Amino acid sequence: MKASETNFLNFLRKTTQFIIPIYQRTYSWHLEQCEQIWKDINEAGENENISSHFIGSVVYIEQDTYQISANTAMLVIDGQQRLTTLFLLLEAFARELDSRKIEIDNMSADKLRNRYLLNPSEDDEQEFKLLLTETDKDSLLALLKQKELPKSYSINIKNNFNYFVDELKKYSDNKIFKIWNGINKLIVVDVSLTRGKDNPQLIFESMNSTGKELSQVDLIRNFILMGLEEKQQKELYIDYWRKMELLFGQKQYEPIFNAFVRHYLTMKNKSIPRFDDIYDSYKTYKKASNKSIKDLVIDLYNYSTYFCDIFFGNQNQYSTESLNKSFESFRELQADVAYPLLLELYNDFVNGILKENEFCEVVKLIESYIFRRSICEIPTNSLNKTFSTFIKDINKKDYLKSVKEKFTSLDDYRRFPKNDEFEIRICQKNVYNFYYSKYLLISLENAKRHKGKFRFNEEYTIEHIMPQTLSEEWKLELGEEWESLHTEMLHTLGNLTLTEYNAEYSNELFNKKLYLPEKGLRYSPLMLNSYFRDPTLTEWNKQHIQKRAKQLANDAINIWLYPTILEQ
Repeated sequence: MKASETNFLNFLRKTTQFIIPIYQRTYSWHLEQCEQIWKDINEAGENENISSHFIGSVVYIEQDTYQISANTAMLVIDGQQRLTTLFLLLEAFARELDSRKIEIDNMSADKLRNRYLLNPSEDDEQEFKLLLTETDKDSLLALLKQKELPKSYSINIKNNFNYFVDELKKYSDNKIFKIWNGINKLIVVDVSLTRGKDNPQLIFESMNSTGKELSQVDLIRNFILMGLEEKQQKELYIDYWRKMELLFGQKQYEPIFNAFVRHYLTMKNKSIPRFDDIYDSYKTYKKASNKSIKDLVIDLYNYSTYFCDIFFGNQNQYSTESLNKSFESFRELQADVAYPLLLELYNDFVNGILKENEFCEVVKLIESYIFRRSICEIPTNSLNKTFSTFIKDINKKDYLKSVKEKFTSLDDYRRFPKNDEFEIRICQKNVYNFYYSKYLLISLENAKRHKGKFRFNEEYTIEHIMPQTLSEEWKLELGEEWESLHTEMLHTLGNLTLTEYNAEYSNELFNKKLYLPEKGLRYSPLMLNSYFRDPTLTEWNKQHIQKRAKQLANDAINIWLYPTILEQ
């Protein structure tokens, strides 16, 4: 290893090309990091007492020797985020020089690009001093050639470039010169590694980079691909890892991919890694698995397609209409805790061990288990362990029956609430302030619909039949025990519905809500409001709230089923 402190612009000028290897993460700096580096450049440019400003290191492996030569390409191990951001700033700066028709240090905009951003005597990709990975490369090259961004452009490249463009437009010519003065003061540590002697992975892990911390998935990708020969790197990246990047998308890539790998490792190891321990857990898993790198990547890719089908609805070759409906309903519950189990179930379905209809039924049982427990306010801290170890006790030769037996055998704080407990609690529960209130009401509505699925939108709200604020007329209608009735039943299931006319209903009396022209509850097309179509219904009181709650609770029991085992 050879390290030396150097001026950033001089470093760019003497370097022919930086290449970001395919095992590196995509460009991930956001406006927060750009604002900080912009602030630092401003301060350095304004303050004559600041002779230099250190921005971190650039660690790379040269193709041949330590000496920079005309055809040297540097494979960047650490520093691509700063490099890319400063390339965006320099291109924005060049465009500002163009628009103002001024030069700086006797350089026009084109001279600045040719000195620091391009290799003007080269052709094709060799013309550019920085080549990013697939997601970002075309976007950066389009900017450097002043062309339109590609259709699938890099969001961070576009946003951060526009940030610098907008900031520069705010400044006078004098201030622009001071910005250039600040850029001239930037210092990096130039760290060159030697092939065959220095271990890039160990150095990469030990670097304390300024800027945005690497995600656990970034570390895993580097760990898997960095040590491979270039040909195998490209094959595994293009055939599998790149496809995973596209599956998760730019906006979702980091948080959701991290979550997926955690679920994947929980399923594989039957233990749950901490969020900050996913990378170390994966290394332990790799060592214990005795699988080849290729087999590990293929396995991770296969499970990622299962996960994205369940989580996003990204259908794959195994998707079916029945499964799509099951996953859609499960997604509305937003219960990530069950994904380790769902991933294993999906893999068994793909391998013909679990039938499609059985898979759908198990997904519904998992949904019912989680929702019933939530209604009954059973603590959730046991769910992670329950789902991570659930499959160990399953007889896969009689899969569905074994799953049902497992669910019904759970006791105490892990129990699957039976119908009696579920019915009582759902009638008594403060549903209005319940996390799953909309999910509950929408599910009840859709269970009774014969055509089309009800889609909740901003026009609909949860309506209290007996209003939250009682007028004197309402108190008279409710009777002498109005206060206790209001306290006890205001937010319960029997007193709640969905409506588009919350403002019109307001605190009106029941008959006004019932018969409001064209908007009254009696005329509502929602099945959830079918109770109000009874022509004999003329008042709203404790008996009707309880009766309606009982009807809805019976519907709920048939939606969120308790596992029943039919004897052979």
